[in-house]
Amino acid sequence: MPTFASFDGLQLNFTQWDGDGSRRRPVVLQHGFAADTNANWMGPGVVAALTAAGFTVISLDARGHGRSEKPHEESRYSDDTMAHDVSALLDFLELDEVSLVGYSMGAIIALGVTAVDKRVRCLATGGVGSGIVDFGGVDTRVVTPEQISAALLTDEPHSLPPASAAFRVLADMLGADRQALAAVARAARPTQMDLTAITVPTLVLAGDQDPLAAEPERLAAAIAGARLIRVPGDHLAAIMSPEFSRALVDFLVAQDV
Repeated sequence: MPTFASFDGLQLNFTQWDGDGSRRRPVVLQHGFAADTNANWMGPGVVAALTAAGFTVISLDARGHGRSEKPHEESRYSDDTMAHDVSALLDFLELDEVSLVGYSMGAIIALGVTAVDKRVRCLATGGVGSGIVDFGGVDTRVVTPEQISAALLTDEPHSLPPASAAFRVLADMLGADRQALAAVARAARPTQMDLTAITVPTLVLAGDQDPLAAEPERLAAAIAGARLIRVPGDHLAAIMSPEFSRALVDFLVAQDV
């Protein structure tokens, strides 16, 4: 798998699938917390749907995740580090324009990138809602970064409440580095994201049973011209829904002009 050195020298892994040449703009994917390229994009069929539509697809394993390096120091994940990683990938691949898609943590990253990097010409988010508007990130009314970190490090995972237990289950299922993920969670800080800086065509996808994507209409309303589509499923299941991939492909095809 190809790797590159990000802005601070950390080695990050990415995967690329070439399209058939019918689409001019590649699609960059950023997965969610504790997941990776396989779990968020390949397994649910998102990559297959995009490549079948002719897109070149590039998926980044975020630092601390997948095949990328996994430092345990909280400082390696602070501020807008992961957003800088996406821009560093665009630099490395010498891409002038892309469509950017993010799910959950990846959606938060993608929003941050789009607000400052003019190479992003089209944006799609999934797995987030009014938590972005109210807290600038994860909806802390559902689960806090501290609770996620504690869930990842506890020796008694069977006693965890459902909201944080889901992250521990996913991490263990994927054989993830829980120390690194706990550092990622601890580094998350509430922030006021300037959604008015996002002026590109935007699609907000949200599972109709996803507590972490509650009130997605408020997120869509905060981004000029954004469109909202609800799909079946909770936070883990929504991205696996055929409706998710279909809506995403339809949107990206319409914007690839």
